[in-house]
Amino acid sequence: MSDFLFKQDLEAYDPDLQELARLEAERQARRLIMIPSESTAPLAVRQLLGSAFTNIYAEGYPRPETRTQPEEEILDYAYQLGRYRRHSDLRYYKGVEYVDIVESLARRRAAELFAANDLIPDDLWVNVQPLSGAPANTAVYTALIKPGDAILGMDLLHGGHLTHGSPVNRSGLFYNAFHYTVDPATEKLNYDQIMALAKQCKPKVIVAGFTSYPWTPDWQAFRAIADEVGAYLLADVSHIAGLIAAGELPSPVGIADVVSFTTHKTLCGPRGAVLIAHDRELGEKIDKGVFPGEQGGPHVNVMAAMALAFKLAKTESFKEMSRQTIRNAGAFADAFKQNGIRVPYDGTDTHMCLIDCKSFKGRGGVPLNGDLAARILDLTGIVANRNTIPGDRSALSSSGVRFGATWLTQRGFVETDFAKIAGYIAELFSATTPYMVCGRSGKKVRAKVDFKTLTTINSKVRELADSKPTMDDIKVRHSYPHYFYLEDSKENSHRAFDLSGENVRPFLNFTFTSDVEALQPGQSQPTRMHTTEGDVSGTLTCIGPRHFRLTVAPEQAGLASTWLVGISTGFIYYDEDLCQRIPGPISILPATPVDEEISGDYENLDKPYYVGMRKDVNKPALPEFVWAEPTDQPLKRTPLYETHSQLGAKIIPFAGWEMPVWYSSVLEEPLATRKAAGLFDVTHMGVFQAEGPDAAVFLDAVCGNDIISLRIGESLYTHFMDPNANVIDDLLVYRRGMEKYLVVVNAANEEKDWTWLNAVREGKVLVDTDRPWVRAPGRNVILRNLKDPKEGVDQRVDIALQGPLSRDILLKLADAAEQRKIKRLNRTQLCETVLNGMDVVASRTGYTGEKMCFELFVHPDQAVALWNALLEAGAPLGIKPCGLGARDSLRTEAGLPLYGHEMGGQLNLMVSEAGFGPYVKLNSSWFIGRANYAKRDAARTGVVIRFRFNEKGVRMAHPGDPVVDGKGKTIGVVTSCAIDQEGFLTGQAFVEEKSAAEGTPVFIYQGAPTWTQKSPATLTIGDRVALPGAATIVSRFLKV
Repeated sequence: MSDFLFKQDLEAYDPDLQELARLEAERQARRLIMIPSESTAPLAVRQLLGSAFTNIYAEGYPRPETRTQPEEEILDYAYQLGRYRRHSDLRYYKGVEYVDIVESLARRRAAELFAANDLIPDDLWVNVQPLSGAPANTAVYTALIKPGDAILGMDLLHGGHLTHGSPVNRSGLFYNAFHYTVDPATEKLNYDQIMALAKQCKPKVIVAGFTSYPWTPDWQAFRAIADEVGAYLLADVSHIAGLIAAGELPSPVGIADVVSFTTHKTLCGPRGAVLIAHDRELGEKIDKGVFPGEQGGPHVNVMAAMALAFKLAKTESFKEMSRQTIRNAGAFADAFKQNGIRVPYDGTDTHMCLIDCKSFKGRGGVPLNGDLAARILDLTGIVANRNTIPGDRSALSSSGVRFGATWLTQRGFVETDFAKIAGYIAELFSATTPYMVCGRSGKKVRAKVDFKTLTTINSKVRELADSKPTMDDIKVRHSYPHYFYLEDSKENSHRAFDLSGENVRPFLNFTFTSDVEALQPGQSQPTRMHTTEGDVSGTLTCIGPRHFRLTVAPEQAGLASTWLVGISTGFIYYDEDLCQRIPGPISILPATPVDEEISGDYENLDKPYYVGMRKDVNKPALPEFVWAEPTDQPLKRTPLYETHSQLGAKIIPFAGWEMPVWYSSVLEEPLATRKAAGLFDVTHMGVFQAEGPDAAVFLDAVCGNDIISLRIGESLYTHFMDPNANVIDDLLVYRRGMEKYLVVVNAANEEKDWTWLNAVREGKVLVDTDRPWVRAPGRNVILRNLKDPKEGVDQRVDIALQGPLSRDILLKLADAAEQRKIKRLNRTQLCETVLNGMDVVASRTGYTGEKMCFELFVHPDQAVALWNALLEAGAPLGIKPCGLGARDSLRTEAGLPLYGHEMGGQLNLMVSEAGFGPYVKLNSSWFIGRANYAKRDAARTGVVIRFRFNEKGVRMAHPGDPVVDGKGKTIGVVTSCAIDQEGFLTGQAFVEEKSAAEGTPVFIYQGAPTWTQKSPATLTIGDRVALPGAATIVSRFLKV
């Protein structure tokens, strides 16, 4: 081999990347891209980005005199190269003679393009090196002010930028940032208010310019404000720089001290940025702020592409495009108003406009939000971005969608086209129904869209996009899986689809009417989909456990594919229960049809749910599950019983087991867990395993939480419920492998849970009160009890290691490779590891509220060895063996529930009453108890809280003790109580929800005295009365 230049083209080296580039070019051609920050760069600009200038490193700047040289002098190679060879330049690298020329050319063309307000190009000091807008603005701060100085910019939520002082950006972290907003009455800038704020905060820099405020700033008004308080004025015109260059909007050059802008928005150039000053001293500071203050070597290829973009921006064609861009944006805003959609800021005079998604509401007035709106638009081929609007409280929860007109104007779109698009959007969102679901961090908005409307708008957008010119010549127009259209059946012969993916089995269970679980690899069955646009019949063939093939008639292929894609996205409306959501996504690809005559039933009436399920079926009901607790059984002992006895533990009966309640004291053991580490014997807990292709399907049916969402190495907390939503048990599910799930249940419920799961699997018990004959999905699951000796080497029991030093102790038992596994574990994650030669499943989970915690699943024959090894390794760090008393104190202090106390039990508390509603996935297809849980939760009036007695040394409270409010009204009962790490008694209680706010004072009758008390008027000296203990409702969960 004579060289190492890799001179072949991309196709030869990496056809996958070449194909990816083609797909992106096709996307840009076939979509309506309306993001204001984007434009389509001319091919010549892209050519320069890929030029030899890409290879060069060039820290520093060209010679100063080139700033005032006209273009013909800059391009005089004989002159420039002669100067370079004799005098060189100030750059740190040589070989930059042509870099000097291209950067000088870019600076000069920028100066000629942006000279305004009686200034000529020679008056401007231009820097074209910033890599993007954020580094450009940061370089200005670096050059002009010091950390801690005050800056004043527009609030991000009202239209400002991250670099204008947002608290999550370095501009807000390093500087004392203040923010102006729009006037809430007009949603326009009020310059008198900005002046008053500036006088109050006295900023060193005022930033004028915005990312979503659609009106042109009053530069002179900002200048007056800056002069009044002695501040620098930075005009960030990144969004409107092209419109200013075209002369369509007033320029801040010569008014602001520094002007910053990017070159890839309305300038339609490469992704770079520019800084312009009209004062030499200020310009020199800016140069130093960019290099070496902010960055090293510039991207020379970008500067070359900038030079071309500036040249193109001087053409009449560019100016006309800018004028049309403004007209299009104005027409877009007007069309939204005509369609009844509120336009924030009441319009636009630039390239962008926004809409208020709260204009569209669902049942109960639930408003559409910006994130969902942007995602739904994307499904139809309209590309925009979510954005905050005035009135929003967080950038993470925006109410608006922001649109830009530049890209489509480049493609030749005019006012009538934009009005048409606005109509499409109004039609689409009018067919969208927002609704609320309960998420981990509170209620969240979701949305469903009418299928026919979505597919109709998708086709209209396709037609409109295809009618206009594109930057790239698209030679191949892809179909599945990149694009799906209802009319596809008319355009190709695809009539079979391969359906695959990790969630394909539950997806097919609930999407198709047939008995999908009955299919084995190589088998087929007739099936049907009930869509909102008619039924699709076909043949479903099992290729593999997670791979199926659907064959349909050619005329139904388009409907079949778009319906499947719609269901997979989770956005299609198909059920009155808006929270109904089928697991997904799945992969959908064209395939070879399976052409064979298949007989059998299209519909399996024993399924608990499928889309379009028949309501006219009535079959004999299955019996309810009845469980009678065994009596007079001998107490069982864990593998660690003798070890506990040797350690001097106090042993008591618990849940049918002889268990240690404490080793030292009720205070010492919990404190060791909080400060160092505690070791707990939980080998009495039930340990099951679900295996096979339908393991997740089955567990998702018997658990209230989203088992299907678990990835390998993840775990979650969940519940078994009966059909009436009564809690059978709470538990943890751990995903060990592709088809292997560990299920850990409470010791007191182990036999009941095992019996329940097997009865459900076998279809012997009632699982749905509305359809009392149906069977739960996942009947092919393999259930194993890993505490059963017949499981041999696969047996597992649980030992818990909890506390801030628990990982340090664990690492002492592992070699370097296993240590890396353990260190990588985040909360609720697990791994298969080896500790002291023992195979262990290590999970970062626990029941103490500690952030650093582990549950270790080991073979019972090795439980003693692991226990002793942990105690020995942890002795220097303060580890303590801990009993049930410490475990109960820690879980009570942490606000964690105990079955029979905070859920289930005599109060029969449901999951949401226990305060764990977010762990029930109502946005699902079906699980046992789902329908009745939703009904009971809607009628719920109480919730479990955590309280703390105000004084130490008070009497212990017990389950059932009354809780009263400050007016003496009984509002609930105690469910648990224990001593916390500071010596106070803390506990949990079920109370009226209206009295459950943190900080509420309550009173508790400890011990609930039962004697009859005299009325206060009859009391005499020596009489006794019961007084409640004063307590306060505290944060439900301990903050550790």
